Amino acid sequence: MMAVTGLFPSLTGQVAVGGIGALQLVAMLAGLSLLIFGALLYVKAAFYPRARATFAQQIAVRLSLTALLIAGMASAADVLGFGSNVHALYAEDIYFGPLQAAGLIGGFAVAASGVLLYALGGMRARGREDDHGRDSST
Repeated sequence: MMAVTGLFPSLTGQVAVGGIGALQLVAMLAGLSLLIFGALLYVKAAFYPRARATFAQQIAVRLSLTALLIAGMASAADVLGFGSNVHALYAEDIYFGPLQAAGLIGGFAVAASGVLLYALGGMRARGREDDHGRDSST
C-alpha cells in the first residue's frame, strides 16, 4: 500500500499537483523496500523453513539490498545533492526525470531478481518431517 500511495497519491484523496515531492519519494522507496523484504521472508518461510542459507542465497540477499540502495540513491539524486537539478529537501518542485525513473525501476528489477535467485539457490532438506517433528523415513 505504501508503494501504491507513493506512486499514485490521488488515490488517498490528495490534490494532484505537478511534479513529485520528497514525501512521495520516501513512500515509494519504503513501499518497494517492504515489498522486497516481505518477498525474501516469504521465500525463506515457505521453501526453506529449517534450512540454513546457502552461499548463493546469501549473495542473493546482498544483491537485493544493494539494488534497493541503488534504487533509492538514483531516485533521490537531486534531493541528496548529486543529481543534475539539485534542490533542497523542503523544495516544492523536486525534479524526477527519466534517468531517475530508470534507476528506480532498474534497481527494483534487480532486487526482484535477487529474490528469485534466493528461491532458486537453496537446497531443500532431504527428509520430510511429519507434524510431530520426527523424520518420516524412520
